[in-house]
Amino acid sequence: MPKEQPISPVRGIILMSLAIMVFTAMAAFVKAADRVPAGQAVFFRTFFSFPVIFAWLAMRHELTVGLRTKNWKGHFVRSIAGAVAMGLGFAGLKYLPLPEVTGLRFVTPIAIVILAALLLGERIRLIRITAVVMGLVGVAIILAPRITATGESAELFGAGLILASAIMAALAQVFVKAMSASEHPAAISFYFMATAAFLSLFTIPFGWVMPTVWEAVLLVSAGLVGGLGQLLVTSSYKYADAGVLAPFTYTSMLWAILVGFVFFAEIPTLPMLAGSALIILSGAAIAWRERQLGRQMATEGKVDAKGMQ
Repeated sequence: MPKEQPISPVRGIILMSLAIMVFTAMAAFVKAADRVPAGQAVFFRTFFSFPVIFAWLAMRHELTVGLRTKNWKGHFVRSIAGAVAMGLGFAGLKYLPLPEVTGLRFVTPIAIVILAALLLGERIRLIRITAVVMGLVGVAIILAPRITATGESAELFGAGLILASAIMAALAQVFVKAMSASEHPAAISFYFMATAAFLSLFTIPFGWVMPTVWEAVLLVSAGLVGGLGQLLVTSSYKYADAGVLAPFTYTSMLWAILVGFVFFAEIPTLPMLAGSALIILSGAAIAWRERQLGRQMATEGKVDAKGMQ
């Protein structure tokens, strides 16, 4: 029998919390190197994650697994969605404070519910419909000052980029969900990084720049810590269920506020905090509902299995 993974929710929560902290640092590195175009930042972020990912796969003796696939088309489509999401997110960082970017990115779980219904035929019941509406109200609260203010078209454009990034990230996760039954997580991660790095090269004609030494340090660091963040997230799910870990992903707002204030002199506004709170509550409700449905399906599966014995 295969050896079961140990269940240790505390360890899983610690790993997830560290991952969120690391990803916030990655976003700060990219934001600090704002002179570098988004496509170039995507290349650094993905290319310099390879050493970390390869080292991890080698330590787990899964290097060949990470290169093996049965679904090239699925990887390609998922990777394009993920690469576009990353590029749009990096572009949006140039226009908005880090806490506001973080709040708008919390739209991803809401978008996943909608896209899963449209693409995978999943049913949306009252709890998730209510959560989606609540999240959209939160987005409207965040965007209201940008829409009504004059002379802030650049910030509104940045908000649009972040929302588009969140939707594309949701699309990528829906594809991952569809592929997870047949594809190893290592393969999904590897082919995403490889495809995103390759696609980013097509943005060279749109104005890559020669980074300064400091910018190069920031971008290489973004790649290294981004790879580390992926490993921490992957490891966290070995010790705790997704439903247990989901609420701790929202600690990114705390880190974003701290990093934004200390390093970028960004002070969060009341509409941003109020809107983000609604979006977080919406995402938490969706995560709770997903956990309840997962338990229900597991229970029904056990009943069916017993009935067949």
